[in-house]
Amino acid sequence: MRRAAAILACGIWCEGVTSGHDVITTPITFAREISRVVYARCAQCHRPGGIAFSLLTYAEARPWAVAIKEEVLERRMPPWGAVKGFGEFQDDGGLTQEQIELIGDWVEGGAPEGDPALLPKAPSLARAAPVAVPAGIPVDGELSLKSDIKLTAIAPRRVADGGSVMVTATRPDGSVEPLLWLYRYKAQFPHVYWYRSSMRLPAATRIEVSPAGAATVALITTPAAR
Repeated sequence: MRRAAAILACGIWCEGVTSGHDVITTPITFAREISRVVYARCAQCHRPGGIAFSLLTYAEARPWAVAIKEEVLERRMPPWGAVKGFGEFQDDGGLTQEQIELIGDWVEGGAPEGDPALLPKAPSLARAAPVAVPAGIPVDGELSLKSDIKLTAIAPRRVADGGSVMVTATRPDGSVEPLLWLYRYKAQFPHVYWYRSSMRLPAATRIEVSPAGAATVALITTPAAR
């Protein structure tokens, strides 16, 4: 009887210890995969002395695991702002779909640490310089180009915090060029969106910012190629 009671007590104790830890169901670990995403995409802000709490170590990141998953699934973080596929930009700060799925699978699988020996070298981070917005052609609502331009970048000038704005160019032949789509824009993280390749837009191209009155943007140009 005493032996049975001891076995039962041991079983209850073991169950309590087990329930205090996450069940690990994924081979994805912070040390091997997630740290590389964090270092590349999050560390500029989420670091000691940064503008947000640090996520550089497993001990710092683990308590935020569920929140991290929710933020990246909603594409609120990193605060790149531009929707992928609607214009191709240099230095795209948004996560790829593969990176989003990697983080989601890590969290759903118990968010394991992995072998610390597999951690990459900690990033060397300089304080980010203020974003300089070049002069450009302002567009508030709609604008018809009076001459050919070579568009190299687009800069939001007035966008409501949390607002969503779409900018398109309709050429005289009716073809439509997607220029920029901002989704849940965070005004505290401004960007100038430099295109990977500049685009030539002929005179009479109609630039439209929608919804009307929601934002002002600037078209950054170089002399059009003739």
